[in-house]
Amino acid sequence: MSTEPKVVLQIDNLESYYGPIMAIRGVSLKVHEGQIVTVLGANGAGKTTLLKTISGVMDPEKGTVKMEGTDIQSMEPDAIVRRGIVHVPEGREIFPLMTVAENIAMGAYTRHDRSTIQADEEMVYSYFPILKDRRNQRAGTLSGGQQQMLAIGRGLMSHPKLMLLDEPSLGLSPLLTQEIFEIIVRLNKEQKVTMMLVEQNAKVALDAADYGYVMELGRIVMNDSADVLAASKDIQEFYLGVSQDDNQRGQRRWKQRKTWR
Repeated sequence: MSTEPKVVLQIDNLESYYGPIMAIRGVSLKVHEGQIVTVLGANGAGKTTLLKTISGVMDPEKGTVKMEGTDIQSMEPDAIVRRGIVHVPEGREIFPLMTVAENIAMGAYTRHDRSTIQADEEMVYSYFPILKDRRNQRAGTLSGGQQQMLAIGRGLMSHPKLMLLDEPSLGLSPLLTQEIFEIIVRLNKEQKVTMMLVEQNAKVALDAADYGYVMELGRIVMNDSADVLAASKDIQEFYLGVSQDDNQRGQRRWKQRKTWR
């Protein structure tokens, strides 16, 4: 008899504000161990605010955020990292004047097991070989896709249980987007990193994800398995660019795309 995977992240009735504006309105959700969970929504839906609140960059006005059953909503960001949550922010936010190798090393700043850091650096380079080739290069001179790889690699160095990814495809070509998401899926399966990603590219996000939430104006308006969301007429029309008349053809194409996993 199978049992449900344990809940890594649980959010209940969360509210967060930007000044006087309520950006998150009573959001509740769960992320189970081993999942890739995506949060979809248009600009201004509250997706980035949600990730910032989980990672401690913003304080919630109301509600709870629990990591493996422990309340973390009042913790400082570095304490949340030590709990096992790492946030790869929108725009990457690498250290542009530092080298690639120095950026990766910065990802291990909360760790005390110094003897295994070098092995983990090699693990990161195994997923992103271009970074090893450019490890002595200043990070600010990398391409957009390489900077996204660096941001993810830096995050891996903290041994995350849960990785929060904010718009990993932002500014990337379709080919680079596919490459990044293939690596995200590999990390989830091979390194056992649970993933929660915010993404406007619903096609690529739902293809990689196990479960999804849809946000509008700070609220969760829909949630279900990625397959069910992908087959939804509303999702197909508003996020996948498929007209109602094309729904059947769209569903057939969707099944053909489910190859990465």
